[in-house]
Amino acid sequence: MENKALITQLVSGGLLGEDAGRKLLQEASLTARPVEDLIYERRAVPEDELLRLKSQILGVPFKTVDPESIGDALLKLIPEEMVRNYKVVPLEAHDDLFVAGMVNPDDEKAQEALRFVGKEHKVNLGIYLIPMSLWEIVLRKYSPYRSEVEAAVRSISAAASKKMSFEQKIISIEGGTTTGSEDAPIIRIVASTLKEAVWEKASDIHIEPQRSRMRIRFRLDGDLQEAASMPIELHQPIVSRIKVLSNLKIDETRIPQDGRFRTVLMGRDIDFRVATFPTPVGEKVAIRVLDPTVGLKGLGQLGLIERNETALRQAIAKPYGMVLITGPTGSGKTTTLYALMQILNRDEVNIVSLEDPVEYYMDGLNQSQVHPEIGYDFASGLRQILRQDPDVIMVGEIRDNETAGLAIHAALTGHVVLSTLHTNNAAGVIPRLIDMGVEPFLVPAALNVMVGQRLVPRLCQECKKAKSPTDEIAAIIRSELKNVPAEAKEGIDEQALTVYESPGCDACKGKGVSGRIALFEMLEMSHELEKIVADRQGESAIVDEARRQRMVTLRQDGVLKALGGLVSIETVLRETETL
Repeated sequence: MENKALITQLVSGGLLGEDAGRKLLQEASLTARPVEDLIYERRAVPEDELLRLKSQILGVPFKTVDPESIGDALLKLIPEEMVRNYKVVPLEAHDDLFVAGMVNPDDEKAQEALRFVGKEHKVNLGIYLIPMSLWEIVLRKYSPYRSEVEAAVRSISAAASKKMSFEQKIISIEGGTTTGSEDAPIIRIVASTLKEAVWEKASDIHIEPQRSRMRIRFRLDGDLQEAASMPIELHQPIVSRIKVLSNLKIDETRIPQDGRFRTVLMGRDIDFRVATFPTPVGEKVAIRVLDPTVGLKGLGQLGLIERNETALRQAIAKPYGMVLITGPTGSGKTTTLYALMQILNRDEVNIVSLEDPVEYYMDGLNQSQVHPEIGYDFASGLRQILRQDPDVIMVGEIRDNETAGLAIHAALTGHVVLSTLHTNNAAGVIPRLIDMGVEPFLVPAALNVMVGQRLVPRLCQECKKAKSPTDEIAAIIRSELKNVPAEAKEGIDEQALTVYESPGCDACKGKGVSGRIALFEMLEMSHELEKIVADRQGESAIVDEARRQRMVTLRQDGVLKALGGLVSIETVLRETETL
């Protein structure tokens, strides 16, 4: 489909803004990629809406199909190579009719390939338009992870068994120590592991040597789960392969090393950040999976209630001032920062960031990674940023007194500053800044809003069931709802409270949870809060001011989400117990 025609239709239909459409067209032209692929990668338009529009433009009916209905017999009708290259999948097969799904029905080469299949099986062809997500699921059915790994391990074992025990490995001084055929299974294992992690939406991959085996674990929805177990003999070749990919020293096993590499998997640009760590039984490797379609979210996707989203948008719309996001490690602070930068990312705005490390590359931003080992840290980088004529400055984390002072002064001199801080809640931000040496009289003028957040598992929406809370939990919920503004709890029946649980199903693989969602609290700078800071009153006075503002606390936000069926009330109470 022609790029310009698709963008024009999306813009005229109100599914895409004009600026966003223009940028997508420019990038598609520069990278020689279909604009539809870019839309899908960035989730710029809901997939069902994109599918409906494509169907109208191309005159091809679209079909939603349960992937489980596509069994092994259907998969045999189209070879994996054809599915991969032409983005076609088998949907149905009857006596004289074969129905296929196509991501791009106007692709002439794909049409020709399907006609060949029809002639080969002597059947008529039926065509439907299908979503990209269905194609990805079906493609994965051709080569499941465990079977791929087992096949690779068997091929290595078979090759090893052919060698005599006394035979020495022949080493070429002009090449590697192994032949291409011996390398291939290791390459397949590593590639399959990376694909599986991306498919499962894992945030991290852990490759860990044990005494008698090597295990691979994925971090899914915040918890580690074992994905594969292999003979310990494969550990070193697999680690070496990962080091080659990430440009690390293969022969250095005594000290930790850091690296990263970038590749395209399932049509998406994925970054992998690699860290090795020496242990007595070999090197442990941790790989952070940085998938922009998972990690980059719009502000509307974060789970902010309307009141909080409005406050945050107003804060970054001001000509200067600081937005500070606080929470423990792994609470999604960086994701929130990126969501704010996406809003601010316009042609007329110069955004410069200091990150450790750069997690997601965003077009239009000037992102820089600090290297403290050579003296390029947040403080020194912040001094340099101010010479780059910035409008918006993002500092990954305020860790020390010098960075805190520089960030405050940057906010006072006409810049929007976005950053993170380690405190338990939003009320702890101001005392922490003062503790880091910032003069109290500077804080109110520099600080626009303080955001506290936590990540909790999201209940599987396919199998969630309503239930009544226990008397004890119901009492806690009612106590919290008393202090929640009326507009935030609209539609909630406080007399007949309903919470939810998810027992587990095929969609969530029996876990009962699918993904994570953030709990937020937002404290805005006010005249009353300014007076509290000027008088050097403690955190308790700030908490009182938060109550006066009718701030929705982390626990209250969690209670609202639990009553809405998004999270478990037990999880909310456990995660916010000390706040």
